[in-house]
Amino acid sequence: MTRPLLDVRDLRVTFHIRREGGLPWTPPRALHAVGGVDFTLNPGETLGVVGESGCGKSTLARALIGLVPATGQAEWIDGRDLLALTPRQMMTYRADIQMVFQDPLASLNPRMTVGQIIAEPLTTHHPGLSRAEVKDRVRAMMQKVGLLPNQINRYPHEFSGGQCQRIGIARALIVEPKLIICDEPVSALDVSIQAQVINLLIRLQRELGLALVFIAHDLSVVRHISDRVMVLYLGKVMEIAASDDLYSDPQHPYTQALLSAVPVPDPDFDAVAHVVPLAGDLPSPLAPPSGCVFRTRCPRAQPACADQVPALTGDDHLTACHFPGPLTAEEIARARRVEAA
Repeated sequence: MTRPLLDVRDLRVTFHIRREGGLPWTPPRALHAVGGVDFTLNPGETLGVVGESGCGKSTLARALIGLVPATGQAEWIDGRDLLALTPRQMMTYRADIQMVFQDPLASLNPRMTVGQIIAEPLTTHHPGLSRAEVKDRVRAMMQKVGLLPNQINRYPHEFSGGQCQRIGIARALIVEPKLIICDEPVSALDVSIQAQVINLLIRLQRELGLALVFIAHDLSVVRHISDRVMVLYLGKVMEIAASDDLYSDPQHPYTQALLSAVPVPDPDFDAVAHVVPLAGDLPSPLAPPSGCVFRTRCPRAQPACADQVPALTGDDHLTACHFPGPLTAEEIARARRVEAA
């Protein structure tokens, strides 16, 4: 077996927040944005990351590239722990790990031309290249992502949202990385443009042998692009499995609820009857529930769920649940009664 490109163990991100209007000596409260995430990523693989807003997806992405401080371990394929590196040491790995951000226009400098934006990582990591070589590589990359090379001197505001995202992808690819972290790269785009960008990423991944960490809300998009899928809830991993296994046989009640809410393009399909309701609202990450963080909304919660944190167990299909398995009709009906009340 090949060595994983990235092996993450017990990754944690904690923010310390002072109470509004509190006295200077009031101790800050701890917000555990990411609470002990484990996963591996193989070369050329796509790992989809899904979950509700506020579950820690974007914080996890930023921790992996050093934009927020984190503890734990993120071992790169060469054996170095990325989380233990200083900012200067991390610069060595910047060319190998690139990121595509959520808002395509906001992630581009409006004062720079498209050519300058795409060339910036290249001139930073390969300062020995001549201006002609840089320009040739930029034009070739623009063509690869579906942009016209003669647009090299235009500014970001002259492009559509989909084109701006292609610029962001070209900027990430120009230094030939091994891993690209995509933080909801299509959520700000129209549906037709989303398909174009997703298909572009799939094509480029096959051509260049890239590994992707693909973060998204849209579960249908994640299924289309991912080899494996990781489900997060309040900063913890609920389930991680091969894409086909997770979508066909979800074991965690939270995963089942997420998948039941995916729209089905069939006018005869009774969507309401198939939705698994969740009781209550998402708890505050400042005061997460004891034991299993999902227990306050789980239709299968038992007393043991409040006392013990479930371990992420399994062979290829990992689940963090004391009572995994498909929900019964009785459990779904009970959840509907609780929601109605």
